[in-house]
Amino acid sequence: MRLRYTRPAMIDLENVAAYIGAHSPQGARRVMQRIKTLIEQLQDQPFAGARTQDPTIRRLIALPYPYLIFYEITEAEIVIHAVRHGSRDPAAMPGQT
Repeated sequence: MRLRYTRPAMIDLENVAAYIGAHSPQGARRVMQRIKTLIEQLQDQPFAGARTQDPTIRRLIALPYPYLIFYEITEAEIVIHAVRHGSRDPAAMPGQT
């Protein structure tokens, strides 16, 4: 399956890298590599993430880091909607009502 990132997801990734990178460039590389690896693995295991309250959106935790990857599976692609820190307001995250 093809991967597609929404513009908000790209902004989320840029913000994660910038925030962590301001404190630890090496830490930012590790976190971003973990997120990237998990997203790429979705091509082989698209149902790896848990369902959210919205049945079209799934959530994958980027362990050991506290980041959540929100995505949607369509017939042709996996759409990455957001990458958020787990401590953020759950009601503001994709798939939550």
